[in-house]
Amino acid sequence: MDSSDADGVLAEQLLRVTRRLQRIQSRQLEPIGITPAQFRLLRTVAHYDGPPRMADLAQRLDVVPRAVTSLVDGLEASGRVRRAPDPDSRRVVRIEITEEGLATLRSLRDARRAAAEEILAPLTADQREVLGGLLSALVNGMPERRC
Repeated sequence: MDSSDADGVLAEQLLRVTRRLQRIQSRQLEPIGITPAQFRLLRTVAHYDGPPRMADLAQRLDVVPRAVTSLVDGLEASGRVRRAPDPDSRRVVRIEITEEGLATLRSLRDARRAAAEEILAPLTADQREVLGGLLSALVNGMPERRC
């Protein structure tokens, strides 16, 4: 097998593991009542020092502003975030995470850990350490994305 064939096999294996992880995580998110996209938005809001603007979220998530509006609508309806006026501009709306949102994030982090544990179960501690190093090398070699 030449190098390009081996790289193709590796790419396929990475895709299969990623899809499996996403399926497991989606299955675990369902009882919490949140979608993976809402989880991503909630996690992003929590990483800001203060309540971000909707435009900031759209840019950070690399989506159109309308997509953020839909996600915020769902999270606001469930009490996980709230819209707040910007003190400096009446036209700007900021998104604040609520206590319910913070509690949801804790539950989601537990679900994510459980999904990772399920995926990593066949590996020994040493294999996990090697995999972690390899994945870090891949992540650190990628262009910066802020999400």
